[in-house]
Amino acid sequence: MEPRERQRRAGDLLLWAVLAAPVAYGRLTPPWHADELPPLAAALALLGTAVWIGRRWPLVAVLAVVAGSLVDGNVVFAIPVFGYLAGRRSDRAAPAAAVFAAIAVTGSVLNLGLLGTEPSTWFLLSSVLLFAGVFPWLLGRLRRQHRALADAGLRHTQAERRAEVERVRLRERARIAQDMHDSLGHDLSLIALRAGALELAPDLSPAHRAAAGELRASVAAATERLHDVIGVLREERTLRPPGETVADVVDGARDAGMTVDLRADDADLPPLPAHAAQRVVREALTNAARYAPGAPVTVDVARAADAVTVAVVNAPPPAGPLPGPPSHGSGLLALRERVRLTGGTLDAGPRDGGWAVTARVPLVGADAGLPATGLLDGARVQPGRADAGADGVADADPFAGAGVPGRGEPGDAARRLREARRRVRRSLLVAIGAPAGLALVLALVYYPLATAGAVLDRAGYERLRLGEPRDALGLPRRQADPPATGAAPGCEFYTDGNFPFAQATWRLCFADGRLVSKEQIAP
Repeated sequence: MEPRERQRRAGDLLLWAVLAAPVAYGRLTPPWHADELPPLAAALALLGTAVWIGRRWPLVAVLAVVAGSLVDGNVVFAIPVFGYLAGRRSDRAAPAAAVFAAIAVTGSVLNLGLLGTEPSTWFLLSSVLLFAGVFPWLLGRLRRQHRALADAGLRHTQAERRAEVERVRLRERARIAQDMHDSLGHDLSLIALRAGALELAPDLSPAHRAAAGELRASVAAATERLHDVIGVLREERTLRPPGETVADVVDGARDAGMTVDLRADDADLPPLPAHAAQRVVREALTNAARYAPGAPVTVDVARAADAVTVAVVNAPPPAGPLPGPPSHGSGLLALRERVRLTGGTLDAGPRDGGWAVTARVPLVGADAGLPATGLLDGARVQPGRADAGADGVADADPFAGAGVPGRGEPGDAARRLREARRRVRRSLLVAIGAPAGLALVLALVYYPLATAGAVLDRAGYERLRLGEPRDALGLPRRQADPPATGAAPGCEFYTDGNFPFAQATWRLCFADGRLVSKEQIAP
């Protein structure tokens, strides 16, 4: 037997012992008789059966102990226990409501219709059902909802942690992908350009020319494979090579054989605009080397009072683009998004047979102390554009609108948490309001039963004269229940109809059929 099963059985045995204690005490305390043993055994067996079936059919256990309380009054102590357990163990509220309603209706019909029970006794039994059965069930239901809320909160927290791990993982994948694109893609394009220039050299032997052509083709194939790898990893965010400037990028392109005219006014630019300018120039030169080999390129970095403008324009390629796979355009898309996150704009398109890339990056609010590396390469958050990370730099959220808890549309865990909270609030209101409402209903039902034919108003009481025959007094046809203390032989009790319990108000005493005393009972 598993430890959990042993623990469950031990708990059931302990529960049975606790519930059996008042029944055994009532039957075995002196004086007792041998005929008490069969009812005692039956009551104990009933409690054991209720405990045994209570886990699988909790409402059946409630019915069993309610029925058992009719045979042995001490079984009534088990009703609140099984009522609470039914609330803890039942998924739905409708079956429990039906069971309690059936008990109330059946008990009322038996007591008032068949057994002729006094309304006060019926009210007492109904109150026992309400406060010993319904109210504990509501408490158990509330406890169940609290447990569900705690579980939903735990799942929500776990989902948030998993989402955070996923965000970190994708963020690192994005950095790796962008680093591969920016560094390897640029270098491969320059290698292909050099191999193409070597292939066209007039003094090269045919064997070396063929080798150069194979080298160029291999580089083009490697570039395509690199693009496939980036397509798996890519999220358009970047880890830039540290310390690289526009002049460094242009010098690298010139070393590879490109003709680049640099007109730069980027001295003392803040890190954010300086890095944005460097990224624009790098991407534009990479594209020019790949798709317009041999074409002269002009790089113009102009600084104004509030913005820096970067323009990279290449002329038409003299001999057409190098053979290779077609452009996917992902580099410019990433670049446009990066510039947008800085608050700037980027345009790219054909111009005079060539191609032009123009970006405008604002200087207003640029922070000279902004870190040189990081997510989005130090791009500062613009309102409504991105989320701020822990280090204060922008974090373009890959989960926006993807259903991750806490990001975009709420996820399943957040939805379950809200639903659990709603159920707990609803159960709390029911636990507080239902007993009060049911008590009011019982009072409204009990009051007309208790007062029907038993009300003697004050005017009628004042008209009564001592010494008159009882039959001539015109008294109500029913008497009220006497108070716990004050009943006396020859005395009758009547109520003035006080709400809600219609307690006895007048005491009339008779001798030889005549009224000998009348008095008002102190409340």
